[in-house]
Amino acid sequence: MLNFRQALLTVDGEKHTLQPDKSNSFGNFFVNFDRTDADGTSRYSIFLHPRQDITVNRLELHFDLTLLQGWRLLANGYQSWSETRVLTPNQGIKPLLSPARSRMGHYGDEYIEDIPKGKGYVHSWSYTCIQSELPQHLLLVGSLNEHSGFTLFLYDQAKSVLIVRKDLDGLQLSHSFPALDVVFIKGTEKAVFDQYASLSGIQPPDAPPLMGWTSWYRHFNRITPEILRHNLESFSSVPVNTVQAFQIDDGWQQEVGDWMLPKVEFKGKMGEIAHQIKEKGMMPGIWVAPFVVSKNAEILRKNPDWLLRDRKGQPVRVGWNPMWGGWYFALDFYRQEVRDYLAGVFHLLAEKWGYELFKLDFLFAVAIHPPKGKTRGQVMHEAMEFLRQMLGKKRILACGAPLASCFGIADYCRIGGDVHTKWEHALLATLRHRERVSTVASLRSTLNRWQLNGRFFQNDPDVFILRTEDQNLTPVQQYTLLIINALLGNVCFTSDDLEFYSVEQKAELEEAHSLFGSQVEVVQEIETDVWHIQFSRDHQRQNAWCNLTGKRVYVNQEIELLPYESIVSG
Repeated sequence: MLNFRQALLTVDGEKHTLQPDKSNSFGNFFVNFDRTDADGTSRYSIFLHPRQDITVNRLELHFDLTLLQGWRLLANGYQSWSETRVLTPNQGIKPLLSPARSRMGHYGDEYIEDIPKGKGYVHSWSYTCIQSELPQHLLLVGSLNEHSGFTLFLYDQAKSVLIVRKDLDGLQLSHSFPALDVVFIKGTEKAVFDQYASLSGIQPPDAPPLMGWTSWYRHFNRITPEILRHNLESFSSVPVNTVQAFQIDDGWQQEVGDWMLPKVEFKGKMGEIAHQIKEKGMMPGIWVAPFVVSKNAEILRKNPDWLLRDRKGQPVRVGWNPMWGGWYFALDFYRQEVRDYLAGVFHLLAEKWGYELFKLDFLFAVAIHPPKGKTRGQVMHEAMEFLRQMLGKKRILACGAPLASCFGIADYCRIGGDVHTKWEHALLATLRHRERVSTVASLRSTLNRWQLNGRFFQNDPDVFILRTEDQNLTPVQQYTLLIINALLGNVCFTSDDLEFYSVEQKAELEEAHSLFGSQVEVVQEIETDVWHIQFSRDHQRQNAWCNLTGKRVYVNQEIELLPYESIVSG
C-alpha cells in the first residue's frame, strides 16, 4: 500500500537525493539516513552534519500511496484549536478566506508557505492515520522528534504520494542536527497509539482527572470577586469522587501581559481567593497567556523592545481580539528580560498567591517567527520546557499550542477549539476558520484526538454547558456535548451556576460523573459526523451513539438518532 519513493534535501539552493543506509556525502555537509524494519514497524531517521555553515531549504520523504475506495486520512490540525477530522482527498482542506486572513491566519498554518489546500490534498501535523473501512486496519505515521521541527504529512491525490516534510525551510545550520525521525506502525487503533507513545519515550501523565469550574464560558472577561465567591459556594456543594478545580480565567488582570497588576477589584485579593478555593478542598487555577501582550499593556509601554519582530523590524501581530482592545502581539521569548519577567510572574502567582493549576493560553504565539538557526518546533519545545521549569510540580493545562510540543510536559492539554454558546459559529465557519469558536468543531477534534488521552497528557475537550440562560444550545445538543466530553477527556469543566440546575440537569451531571474515567475501547465515525463510542465502566461494556448532524439518522437499521442526539446503552 505504501512504498518509499525518494528522499529529497535542498541545501543552499541545491537539491540532493538521499539514499537510505548508504553514504550521503556532499561538498558542505554529509547525511546519515537510516531505515529500519522491526516488529511490523518501519522507521526513517535523518541526521545532518554540516562541514561549514549551510541553509536548509527543504527536507522531504516521498512515499507511493494510492488510497482505495473508502480509505481516509487524519488531518491533525496545527495546534489545539485547529479543527481535526478524518477526510478523503476529495474533501480536502479549504484555505481560510482572505477577509479573515490577517486577523485569524496566524492561529493555524495559513502563513506557513507551500501547503497546497483544496480538493485532492489532505495535510496533518506531527502524526497522521490512514484508515480503511475496518477499524482494525490502521496505519499510523508519526514523528518521533518534533523538538527539532514540526513534521507535515501531505497527501497529494493526483500524484498518489504521501509527502513527509520537515518544517526546516530557511534554517541556518552550523552544527550537527537531528533533522527527521518518522515511524510507520500498523495495527488496531489502541495498539498503534500505545506503540507510538512508547517509541516517543513519553511516560503516561501522573496528573489526576479533574472535574471543575471555570469563569470564561459564562462571564468571559467580566468577572468580579463576588461572582467567583458565589460560584465557589454553589460548585463546592456538588459531591464528586474526583479531584476538583476552580479556575479563574481571563479578566482578573488589568491588561493581557500585565500579570502582576490585577484589576482594581482584584487588587490585594488574588491570594485570598486562592486560599478560599483551597478551603473548599479544590485546586485553585488561574489563566495566563505568557507569550502575548495587548497594545494597552503597561509592560509594553515601558518595554517596547520586548516585542517579537519580523525581518523588517516590525512587531509581530498574533491576532485581533476586541475584548483586548484590538491587535495583540508576541513577546520575544529569547530576550532575557522577558524570561526574567515571566519568572517573576510565576513566582508571584504560584508561590505568593498560591495557585496550583495554570491554564497557559495562546502558546502558539511564541513560535510564529523563529530566529535564525531555530525552527518553530525548537522554539515551541524550548518555551514549553521553560514553562515547566518555572512552575515545577504545579499543574499545567496547555491551550492554543501545537500538541506534540506538550507531549510529556503539560499535565493537561486542550485538544479542540473553544465551545460556543451555539452549535456552530456560522460566520467563522463560512470564512473557513479552522481555529474558530464552535461547539461542533470542538467535538470533532475531541472525537479524533481521543487517543492522546492518558498517553501523552490528560485531554481537556473544553467545557460542557447545561444551563438554560445566556446560551443557545438545545437540551439535546447540551447532552451530546456532555457525554462526549465526559467519555473522551480527563478534564470536565463548566462555567454554569450549579445553584440553578433543575432536577433533570442535576441528573445529567450525575450521569457525566459516572461516565468520567471510563475505559474507552473504540471510537468510530460510522458516517460523516455520526459516531459510535465503545467503552467499559465497572467491568461492563457499553456503547454511546452520537449524532452531530441536524438530520435524523439510523444506525444498523436498529438505532434511531434524532438531530444532534446521543444515546448511551448497555
